[in-house]
Amino acid sequence: MTHAPTASHRDRREPGEVFGPSFSLFADVLLVGLLTTAACLPVVTAPAAFAAASATLRQSACHGLPVSAGTYVGHLRAHLTARVLAAGCVPPLLAPVLLIDAALLRSSLPGTAVLLPVLALLTLGATVVGLRATALETPHRLSAREGFLRSVADPRGTLLLAGAVLLSVLLAWSIPLLTPLLPGPLAFAATAVELRSPAG
Repeated sequence: MTHAPTASHRDRREPGEVFGPSFSLFADVLLVGLLTTAACLPVVTAPAAFAAASATLRQSACHGLPVSAGTYVGHLRAHLTARVLAAGCVPPLLAPVLLIDAALLRSSLPGTAVLLPVLALLTLGATVVGLRATALETPHRLSAREGFLRSVADPRGTLLLAGAVLLSVLLAWSIPLLTPLLPGPLAFAATAVELRSPAG
């Protein structure tokens, strides 16, 4: 005797729900993206903003709790520690160095054909390590060292996250209007990689 297939709990729609859980996830990621962009405006708060985004999405994925601005703000406040704010000072300090190096490498100096890709790979690698650090399930603290170790221990996840970063850069370059939404998918990708990581 065969039974008609039944929808799983995650596929069922609640009474009055129009779009279903897949659209809800899409909306949650966009909301988190906008909140993260707003929280990143002071620049030094960027690590805390991405950590709050990851914590909010992790809480929703693991415990089924709804994503809301209040939940995000609560996680953001918890991550705004002196150590995290100090870590947020690193990218603004390194950005001028990278820009100067990139300008020098675009000149006719010897070896630029090799050094320019190396600089790009180092920047991509640092971004991936930073994202993995913000996605760690370590309440209210970040660890670049742990992010690096996780990146090395899970090369497949690291490559997936690097692809997400490159895609985000491409989207920001080709469709600038999408830029405020991109932190959401990046945080989602980092959280998903961390949740599936064998090192977790």
